[in-house]
Amino acid sequence: MEGASIFLFSLLVIFIIKISPAELDIISNSQFLKEGDTLVSETRNFELGFFRPDNSENRYVGIWYKQDTARTALWVANRNQPPPSTVSPLVLKIVDPGNLVIFNNMSMIWSSNTTTTSPNATAKLLDTGNLVLMDQQEKMMWQSFDYPTDTILHGMKIGIDYLRGINWHITSWRSSQDPSPGVFTWDAETNGYPESKLKQGSMVNYRSGPWRNLRGTGDSIFEKNLRYSVIITEKEVSVNNYAENSSHVARLTVNSSGELQYWAWAEDVNKWKLGFKYPTDICETYNICSAYGICNVGWTQQSCACLDNQKFVPRNQKDWDTANWSGGCVRRTPLDCKNGSSDGFIKKSNILLPDTEGTWFNMSMTMEECEAKCLKNCTCMAYALPDASLGGKGCVHWFNDLKDTREYPSNGMDIFVRMASSELEKVALSTSKEKDGANIKLILSVAVPGVLLLIGFISIWLWYARKKKKNNEQPMEGGNEELQLFSFTAIATATANFSTNNILGEGGFGVVYKGVLEDGLEIAVKRLCTTSNQGVDEFKNEVIFISRLQHRNLVKLLGCCLKGDERLLIYEYLPNKSLDSFIFGDNQIVNLDWPMRFNIIKGIARGLLYLHQDSRLRIIHRDLKAGNILLDHDMNPKISDFGLARSFGGNETQGNTQRVVGTYGYMPPEYVIHGTFSIKSDVFSFGVLVLEIVSGKKNRGFNHPKHGNNLTGHSWSVYNEGRTIELMDPSLAESCHPDEVIRSVAVGLLCVQKNAEDRPNMSSVVRMLDGEGALPTPKQPAFFIGTDLLDADFSSTDSNQAGSINGLSITHLDAR
Repeated sequence: MEGASIFLFSLLVIFIIKISPAELDIISNSQFLKEGDTLVSETRNFELGFFRPDNSENRYVGIWYKQDTARTALWVANRNQPPPSTVSPLVLKIVDPGNLVIFNNMSMIWSSNTTTTSPNATAKLLDTGNLVLMDQQEKMMWQSFDYPTDTILHGMKIGIDYLRGINWHITSWRSSQDPSPGVFTWDAETNGYPESKLKQGSMVNYRSGPWRNLRGTGDSIFEKNLRYSVIITEKEVSVNNYAENSSHVARLTVNSSGELQYWAWAEDVNKWKLGFKYPTDICETYNICSAYGICNVGWTQQSCACLDNQKFVPRNQKDWDTANWSGGCVRRTPLDCKNGSSDGFIKKSNILLPDTEGTWFNMSMTMEECEAKCLKNCTCMAYALPDASLGGKGCVHWFNDLKDTREYPSNGMDIFVRMASSELEKVALSTSKEKDGANIKLILSVAVPGVLLLIGFISIWLWYARKKKKNNEQPMEGGNEELQLFSFTAIATATANFSTNNILGEGGFGVVYKGVLEDGLEIAVKRLCTTSNQGVDEFKNEVIFISRLQHRNLVKLLGCCLKGDERLLIYEYLPNKSLDSFIFGDNQIVNLDWPMRFNIIKGIARGLLYLHQDSRLRIIHRDLKAGNILLDHDMNPKISDFGLARSFGGNETQGNTQRVVGTYGYMPPEYVIHGTFSIKSDVFSFGVLVLEIVSGKKNRGFNHPKHGNNLTGHSWSVYNEGRTIELMDPSLAESCHPDEVIRSVAVGLLCVQKNAEDRPNMSSVVRMLDGEGALPTPKQPAFFIGTDLLDADFSSTDSNQAGSINGLSITHLDAR
């Protein structure tokens, strides 16, 4: 009889599910949520219901943003307890004495485990996305915000509630189909002054820096609207991020690939838009520079230096010179502390304060008291004010080596590092000399300004006269008989005095303008910005290399202009923009059909073959990418931007550099890790470019939802599975030649093989693209997981420097 009752109850539930899905405002003892129903917040912003992740038969109770048709789960109740798909339907209800539970027939799948009892409890979804369980007096008994899964919504906290024994943190899903806890966590480090850390198991991948009450510091709408509120008491240690504008719906998520991502809801396109993510560069890799090292991010490189190059030196100089920073730095002069009387402190500004694990802090202490206490303790290595918003109060002491420090110009802090007295005397002596030198300079500037000005005018006039005479007598260095030295007046006139209406693009070098000479010739003028990270070396590089190169697939340099601080390069004008504006995403001007794309691939290959083999110099470009391929009237490709190029002579085949430059996503692993470059570096970049041209997707930024690979890794997967044609841009379906597409992808994969010696040279690439002979089978490429810089095979290597940030190199041009 009892079995029959259960059977009838199951049929009743199934019948209800099929005929009466509903939107509920509350769940009570008499009202429950069944599969098909949803519980909605008062303003209908959020809703709770049953869902299945993509390609999964498991069922979960979750919360999502109501306008999100994809139902991206922001919280999951039973992430560890999915009932099998074969069992009867589920219901979410309240059972006495006040527990919220998920029932499968008569079995309990999940419970809120509420400790407070209430005979008439109700559950409600708030407008913040918080599911709350309340007693008769509407006092909260339990809330989902106390038990986040992989997502933080505005109003949630990271930290610890000591009174209730709750640790607020988030844990990634195991995969996009499995919400059970993965290996990545975003949690509070409270062993010392609190900060947040992104961990993979017990290994730290990234940290936030010491908590501060502050506004978002970024330029985007995502960061400007953010506020951070810190609580540090005996009862609670937490940080809460919230939006100043209540209509700003956003979330912070740790994904299954280990990225911390901030998303905001975009009303115009009705979907979540990625605002920013961490880590974003090498310097955000935890402790990349080791003890007393500091990481620097520039336009051309990201690398480590000692905290103060005058007072700290690398522990192992030989390793340091090869970008192996694992040994860190040590003091040039050991501390000679005797009850603190022999030491003092030097100030380092605009930095991310070091890892605070193991530190001591007191939030009511003044900076003077902080210094005095540190000075008396010989084990205190540094002190700092952790939060500038507290009116000068607050003190943190470090007792171990300072680690995981980076330059932070936009929102950095000051730290005072303990030094031996002899080092402080050197600082005082140096300061004295600087003052004396400043006084002398002041006297000279007042006494002889006319003389100096006259000498300057004479020097400039003589230099310009010599240059002009040399230009009339012989070609400029490089051997190109047609290379001219243009007058500044002529170029200013041609560009309407560098009018903003004539701007074609802008990169690390400066701005590029369109101009028309007096004879009607259209030109593109690249003007070095006076604050550019590029200078004389890159300018000379471009002049020397391009002036010696003549090929239909290389951009043509017509001449240059030198006047005072002005450095201008004058190119042939190409009416179409760079390749990236034709193949990537929504920015496409005109869709290129397959014959055009295949012609571009082969043209780039011929241009590289000329650089590597047929020119008078063996040239390695070092920054080959879609943005540096320009297109002429007939859409023929021309390789541009030789500011980073290097040449070899004789039988040289490779070189090394401590200044790794280029663009993320195009640099081969041996270059990123060891600074080794060769013609095979360009071959790797070409392979990435081929895959991008075929697919219409960027290698960096592409993240496949199923396996997390970037474009290179995804291409390898579909190739191995015999589904190569699926990689093709869907817009090419009507114009493509499948055999050419498949051959192009295979060539691209051959070019991005992990080991440089396995990659073909460009003469072989040209033959393969022309259909000559059978193609070799590619080996596993040096593909990268997601947007991480290095794949698993290289991640154990002590790394090094990386290329330019945000997809830009220092010579990026958008158009000619």
